[in-house]
Amino acid sequence: MIPDFDIHGVVPPIRGEDGTAFDRSPYPVDMLTFCRRFGGSIARRRILRGFIDLRAAMRQSGLVDGFQWVDGSFVEDVERLRNLPPQDVDVVSFVAIEGPAAQRKLLNDQPEFFAPASKDRFSVDHYVVPCGQRFDESYHRHVVYWYSMWSHQRESRRWKGFVSIALASNDADAAKWLGSFVDPTEAT
Repeated sequence: MIPDFDIHGVVPPIRGEDGTAFDRSPYPVDMLTFCRRFGGSIARRRILRGFIDLRAAMRQSGLVDGFQWVDGSFVEDVERLRNLPPQDVDVVSFVAIEGPAAQRKLLNDQPEFFAPASKDRFSVDHYVVPCGQRFDESYHRHVVYWYSMWSHQRESRRWKGFVSIALASNDADAAKWLGSFVDPTEAT
């Protein structure tokens, strides 16, 4: 479960009072739970549809093993904090890709999976960290980079939490839930 926003409009980085507890960010959830929690407006549901479409395209291209960290203003109470809806969702995918040649092939074959093209096509500011390699210092630094980037708000540098979603999740249920809402811009 994802904790409620704190008084600063962010997901708290640690649940409860014990600063050493393991119940902390990133909070693992399934796609339907994520959509229900953060899909409270038309603007947010449009972004979620793009996110689900990106995940489907990734699976169709063979990227099925891994997980995604989800963050940015999308997992903040930006409507209250800035009086604006989120413009996109920030996602870093940790996926099983073996070797530099496979990584280059993915980048060449699927450029829309990577920012900035992913933002234009899917409303997802998306980055990929390949996990099919040894856990060496370089890989360690990539993981630490994303954790440190996403565990704080950009402007305030306030400590905050974020979410983790497995690539193998209940996306069909989430899409069905999203489809139950009428988007007035799509009505005929």
